[in-house]
Parts: sequence; structure tokens; C-alpha cells
Amino acid sequence: MPRRVTGTTLPGMTSIPPPAEELRLLDAELRQLDARRALLLTRRAWLISALRTAPAPSGPPSAAAPGPFAAPAHRPEATAPGVQNVLLLLGGILLTVAAVAFTVVSWGHMGIAGRALVLAALTLTALGAPLPLLRRGLRSTAESVAGLGLALTVLDAYALYEVAVPDADGLGYAAVTSAALAAVWAAYGLAVGTLHLPAGPSAVTTPGEKPGGAGEGPVGTRVRLPLRLPLPAALATAQLPLLLWVAAADGGAHAVTAALLATAAFDTAVALLVPVKPVRAVAAVGAYGLGGWGALAAGWLSWTASGPSAAARAAALLLLAASIALVAAWRTPKPGVAAGGALTGGLLTVAAVGGILRVSLPADWTVVAHLVCAVALLGAVRTPLAEPMKRGLAWASGAVQAVAVVWALPPVGLALLGPVDWAARIWSGAPATAREAVTADVPWPAHAITAPLVPALVALVLVMAVRGADWRPQALAAATALVWAAVLVVPASLELPYAAGLSVHGLTAVAALALATRARPVVTPLVLAVLTSASLAFLSLASEGATLTVLGALVLLFAAAALRPGLGPVAAPVSLGYATALACAAGASLDLPAHRIALLVLVVPVAAAVSAARTDDAATTVSCEVAGAAAGLLAIGLAVTDPPVLALVLALCGVIAAGTAVREDRRPVGYAAAALFVLAAWVRLASWDVGSPEAYTVVVSVPALVVGVVRRRRDGAVSSWTAYGPGLTATLVPSLFAAWGDTHWLRPLLLGTAALLVTLVGARHRLQAPLVVGGAVLALDALHELAPYLVQAVGALPRWAPPALAGLLLLALGATYEQRIRDARRVREVLGKMR
Repeated sequence: MPRRVTGTTLPGMTSIPPPAEELRLLDAELRQLDARRALLLTRRAWLISALRTAPAPSGPPSAAAPGPFAAPAHRPEATAPGVQNVLLLLGGILLTVAAVAFTVVSWGHMGIAGRALVLAALTLTALGAPLPLLRRGLRSTAESVAGLGLALTVLDAYALYEVAVPDADGLGYAAVTSAALAAVWAAYGLAVGTLHLPAGPSAVTTPGEKPGGAGEGPVGTRVRLPLRLPLPAALATAQLPLLLWVAAADGGAHAVTAALLATAAFDTAVALLVPVKPVRAVAAVGAYGLGGWGALAAGWLSWTASGPSAAARAAALLLLAASIALVAAWRTPKPGVAAGGALTGGLLTVAAVGGILRVSLPADWTVVAHLVCAVALLGAVRTPLAEPMKRGLAWASGAVQAVAVVWALPPVGLALLGPVDWAARIWSGAPATAREAVTADVPWPAHAITAPLVPALVALVLVMAVRGADWRPQALAAATALVWAAVLVVPASLELPYAAGLSVHGLTAVAALALATRARPVVTPLVLAVLTSASLAFLSLASEGATLTVLGALVLLFAAAALRPGLGPVAAPVSLGYATALACAAGASLDLPAHRIALLVLVVPVAAAVSAARTDDAATTVSCEVAGAAAGLLAIGLAVTDPPVLALVLALCGVIAAGTAVREDRRPVGYAAAALFVLAAWVRLASWDVGSPEAYTVVVSVPALVVGVVRRRRDGAVSSWTAYGPGLTATLVPSLFAAWGDTHWLRPLLLGTAALLVTLVGARHRLQAPLVVGGAVLALDALHELAPYLVQAVGALPRWAPPALAGLLLLALGATYEQRIRDARRVREVLGKMR
């Protein structure tokens, strides 16, 4: 189009071809171009790979190149930059070793001027060479040469010491030299960085800087740092001067610790203020490492301080470490680091103040003093600090409180579990003090007189500090447990009289139950009440009067608590358990034998059955029945030594079970009642030396047959096997076995008569079970009576007679097989019509 055509004529021009057709053509062309571009890029990638891996061509240029389907070449195992860095590093190390060897070995073969000129020339050359290398874009080479130059400055310092001040103190000279080298290296790194390098590939930036090689400094200036080695090396060297100076001055442990913490403070400032990442990384390592060692050393000095002066100096060091951690937490933008720094600072502050209080107060108050400091630390939560710092300080306070509570656990454990030892020496005499009552075989922990204050103070903190609705119930439950622990350990800690210890335990149980009636949930106070009552019960075993009084009071206490809603499933069985113990204790107090005490114990199952029947709570009902069953088993165990009393106890247990089975929902307990009655009868018969099996079976068969008759009358569909089979079998089968071993005629006669009557009754009423069982027993009994005569008859026959008789029998059976089958079918049909 001619350039003279104006733009106003373009909208009126006609497009040939039409726009839709032209758009389609353009899309087709673009797709072809994309396909061609992808093909060319694939070929280019293959050519680059072939050029990197193929050896140098030795033949003419026209040699055939490998096709695109040739076998792929092996990939290189090391990258070019990696090889470059390894070579530069090895070169720098070798040059440094050569310089060290020259300085140490060949130093004495040259004059003073020659030595100075050689070292100066080498050092200046090594330090100045990075500048032109950087301008050429050879940054890695510049780094290696700069490292060599820094190493040469160390050799210069050593050479100066050997020539100029050989008699000077080595540690002092090392301190001064390390400070000077740190300053020189830092100045060198900044000087190289501030040079105006031309824009282009030589302007290489450090990690974390903006493109162009500039990093924003702490005061807003822009600094070029093309070399990454000098500043981190200077900072690493700066860790030594203070420590070497203190060692040269023969400083004590406090001075060394102060030097560690001062260096850590310097590192912390550098890590917070310098934006260059390599420098910040070295500073962070120094701050954490030296600061950690300094804090541990200060803590050890505080713990081993024997006087106020030493404790104050250690506290000053701990406060210095705490201030470093808190400042770092305040300035860092990372919430996790801030919380960790605040946690560390809070712990160090508590250790500092607590260390001073430790040497100023008696040893019993050491833990309490640290706990008070931790509680005071919570006041920082109300200050306008950042949320991560508040959280860290709260964690520090909580950690100290948790350690204090753990310290108080052994006395609490002794106060709770120590009375169990009285079970092995019941009524051996009441001790003088409550501490003696709980420390029969275990000594009381040292400095534990203040143990009650620790859980009490932590409980107060939980109640006052935790206000949120999410954690408030858990805090109140924990506070309740802590107050309970504090009260429980008071008598033993203060060495109160034995009676006072019993009273404190009893009042604690009453208070816990009272709280359980009002608190929601009731789990914590109810569990505490049960634990306290168990400890009180064991503690009362030292004296007979105390045992009876305490057990009676516990029975009434938990029985009253069982009437409150929600407490019955636990309080009711506990009351029954203490009632069982009271029955045993009362029997022992009356000098009754064990089988007589069993009769007293049976009062508990009766009370349990009555209570279970009167309550409407299903859980309470089950727990009462389980407690009553346990008491009944205990009574049976106590009565085992006397069979007549055991029979009486079993019968009474059967009566209790039968009374329980009267309830509609407890019908299956009737089986247990029947079993108990049978056992009672058997034990009584055994105590009378009854050996006849019929005496034992009749007590089973008669009730079973009566139950079968009643059941058949109520439900006509019940078969005779279900109704009468168990009773008849229990009666006739044992008698049949006894009759087969009895040589007298009376038992088989009576058994045959009874079996005949049973068979006739079954035939009269067309009942299958009596007919079959009675007939089978009658036939076997008759066979037993005819057995001697059959033996005599067989002995009188000739030897060929038995085989002949057997053959005839087989022939007869074979001849009448079909008829016998028909008869059997008819008998089966007749029996099937019976019920």
C-alpha cells in the first residue's frame, strides 16, 4: 500500500478475501509454524547433546554424523560449574599450603627485607587480583584468589609475631591479631563491594540482593558485595578476640561466660541488622552456639553458687543472656523464632531471680521461689508486647510450673499410696504422726515440707489465668486435682498427729463428694473422692477402732452420695465394697472364724439386691448387682473351710438370686439360683458322707421335672424332650452307671422298676422322651441282670455253636430285612405322633 494513502481511507476499504476466510488461513499458517518450530527445537536439542558427548572428529568433515535414532550417549556425571568450583577450591588450597610451607620452612633462609617483600607482594597480589577478575566476569576465580589473600594475611600476622614480638604472650597476641584480621577482612569485603563495577555480566549480586548487585544496608545505603567470602570470614574471626583476651588475662568462669554472652550479643545484632544472607547465617550460628553455651554456663554458675555475691554475678550473666533472647524475639519478624526467643528469655529470667532467692532462703523454699518467679512472669502477658512474645513468655511460665508440679508428685504419691503397706500388718498399732503412717518402708523426700504450696499455687494460677470458654472446664478440673493433692499431702508434710491425718483424709473425701454433686462433669471430683477414701481405708488399718469407725463412715458417706443424680453408678458399688470390708472387720473384731464371717458378709448381697430393685437408673442397678455378686463370691470363699456353713451360704446366695430373678428383666438369674441350690444340696450331702448317686441326682431331677410340667401346662407346643428330658436323664443315667457296677440286687431292681414306670407313663400319655429314656434304661438294666446267665450259657455250649448261631442270626436277619424295615417305619410313625 502506498504511504501516501491516509489512515481515514482504511476503514472504508473492502477486505479481499472476506475476514472469516482470511482468519481461517491465518490460523492454518500459525499451526504449521508451531509444528515446524517444535520439530526444529527437537533437532536442536539433539544436536546440542551430540556435540557435548561426541569425541573430537579425527576424520574429514564430511564424516557421517549419527542419526537421530542412534543410541543415546552417556550423560556427564558432573556439571561444568561443579568441575570449575572443585578445581578452583583445590587450587586455592594448594596455594595456601604452599604459602604456609614457605612461611614456616623457608622463612629463615631469607633476610628481613626479602621476607617482607615476598609476603607483602604475595598478599597484595592475592587481594588485588579479584578486582580485574570480577570485571571480566570470573567471579568464582575471584572468590578463590580472595580466599588465598585472606589466608596470606593470617600468615603475615604469624610472620610478624615470629620476627617482631617473639616474646609476647601468645594468647594476647592471638586476641589482638584476630580482632585486627576481622576488621581488615570486613574492610576489604566492603571496599571491593563499593567499587563501581561496570554494568554487565561482572555486576554479580549476592543471594538475597536485588538485580544489579546492590543490597539495602541498615541505614538505607546501597552496598555492592560481589565477593561473598570476606565478610562471613571476618565475622567468624570476630568470635575469637574476647574469648582469647579473657583466656590471656586468666579470667575465671564468670569472665569466660561474660565473653561468650557478649560475643553472642554481637552476633545477634549482626543477624538482626545486616541484610546479607551469608553474613546473617554465620551470625545466627554464632548467636545460637555461643549464646547457648553461655546460658548453660551461667545456669551452672547460678546453681553452684554458695553465697549471695556469686549468685548475683551468675544472675547478671543470666539476665544478659535473657536480654539477648528477648531483644532477638522483639526484633525478628518470624513468629516462631520470636516465640522461641521469648520462651528462652523467660526461662533464663526465672533462673536468674530464682538463683538469688535460692541462696537467700532455706533449701525447702527453692522450688517455691522459682515457682513464684514463674507466676510473676505471667504479668508480661498483660503488657503491649507482640502476640508471639506473649505466647513464648506464657510457655516459659507454664514450663516452670509443670516442673514444680512434677517435683511435688513424690510426696503426693507417698501420701496416697503409702498407707497400702498397712494391709500387711493390720491392727499392729497406730503410729505417732501422719508421716510415719505413710512412710513405712520408703523415706520421705528431702526438702518437701513446702510441697503443698506448689500444687496450690499452680491451681490458683489456672483459675485466675485461664478465662477462655474453650479451656475453662479443663483448667478447673486440673485446679481441682491440684488442690486435692495439696490438701492430701499437708498432714505428712507438717508431721501432724495420726488422728489429724485421718481427719484430713476424711474431710477431703467429703469435700470431693460434695463438689461432685455440683460440678459438671463429675468425673474428676468423683475419682478423687474414691482415691481419697481408699487411701483413708488403708490408713485406718493401723488401729482396730479407727478401722471400724472409718469403714462405717465411708459406707454411710457413699451411700448418701449414691442418692444424688449421676453419682449412683460409682458411689453405690463403692459403698457396698466398704460395707463388705466393714463386715469382715467386724467379724475379725469379734474373733469369729472365717466361715462365720461369711454369714456377716452375706448382708451385703442382700442390700445390693434390694438397692438394685429400688433404683430406676440402669447403670446403678448393674453396678449394685456386680458389687453384690462379688461380695457373695467372697462369702463363699470364706466358708469353704466348713462344708455345712458353705452349704448354708450357697443356699442363702440361691435365695438372693431367686429373689432377683422375680423381677421381669432378671429372669435369667433364675438359672444361677437353681445352680446355687443344687450346689448347696450337694455340699450338705457330702458333709453327711452320703455316697449314693441318687441322693445327688434327685435334687436336680425333681425340680427339673416340676419345671417341665409347669412349662408344658403353659405352652403345649413344648416337646417332651425339652420339658422332661433333662430331669429324666439326670436321674436315670447316673443310677444306671451305678447299677452296672453294683453287685447287689436291690439297686438294679429299684432302677428297673422306676424305668418301667417311666416307660408306662410315656406310653400312656404318648410322650416320646419318657418312653425312649425309660425303655432304654429298662433294657440296659435287664441286660445287666441277664449278663451272668448269658456268660454261663455261652460257656456251656460247644465251640462251634457260637459261629453257627451267628450264621443263623445273619440268615434270619437277611430273610426278614424288608419286614423289619416296614416295622421300623411303623414304630417311627407311632413315635412321631407322640409329643
